Amino acid sequence: MELDNIEKLLEKYFEATTTVAEEETLKAYFSKESVATHLEQYAPMFQYFDVAKQERFTKQVPLEPRKKYYKWLSIAAVAVFMIGFYFYGPTPEPTSLADEFTQEEIASAQEALALLAMNFNKGTEQLNYLEEFQKNTNKFLTKE
Repeated sequence: MELDNIEKLLEKYFEATTTVAEEETLKAYFSKESVATHLEQYAPMFQYFDVAKQERFTKQVPLEPRKKYYKWLSIAAVAVFMIGFYFYGPTPEPTSLADEFTQEEIASAQEALALLAMNFNKGTEQLNYLEEFQKNTNKFLTKE
């Protein structure tokens, strides 16, 4: 009868519906040496919980040095902000191309861009032929 009760408690435990008293019953059962063979796989888990419950963190946690670090970090942030504010200047208004380049330079740049566009269009025409070739090749390959 006790074994049936333990199996029911295990089902409830894995569904997370057990009470604290039921969990204590499971821990007591699995801490004994005589555990049913088909339930032995759960014994290490409950034994681990007992051991883990007794563990304590004993190292010292340093908290004081961080306060000094934050103080210097805030001072550095204010210094960077003030230096940036000091060197910040208004941006100059954008100039037009006519102010910056001569008419001959602008005309030669337009001519070079027109030549580039013409060659680019020739290349895209060749891609259209290639696409048509691929369509026809696929028709013959899929006909079989």
